[in-house]
Amino acid sequence: MNSRAEARGASLDTLKLVAAAFLLVGGIVAFYLLKPLSTLLAVVGLLIISGVAAFAVFKTERGRTLWQFAGDARMEVRKVVWPSRQETIQTTLVVIVMVLIVGIVLWLFDMMLMGILRFLTGQGG
Repeated sequence: MNSRAEARGASLDTLKLVAAAFLLVGGIVAFYLLKPLSTLLAVVGLLIISGVAAFAVFKTERGRTLWQFAGDARMEVRKVVWPSRQETIQTTLVVIVMVLIVGIVLWLFDMMLMGILRFLTGQGG
């Protein structure tokens, strides 16, 4: 009995996901059909249809899992110790200086190799 209930729930979830996909496709088509008439109406309609599709998705098992994952991700972001403004500026300046130094070194190395190649090929005069 339990396996039949799970199979029925899985098929219902699949039906909800397919319906949500059709809603989104229909919303996008309606957006492009309504846009010449009224951009506001097209945008509001697309937002409403997208909301209904998202509601249908979040009523499935995968949707609930996705919602739980998003909640866990938000919790982890709150735990992160973010750098201060001063640390961010200092790190950015160090990165800029290092990029300039590496760029100059590569430019000099390129000039040196170009000079060697001109000398070896006799194109330098």
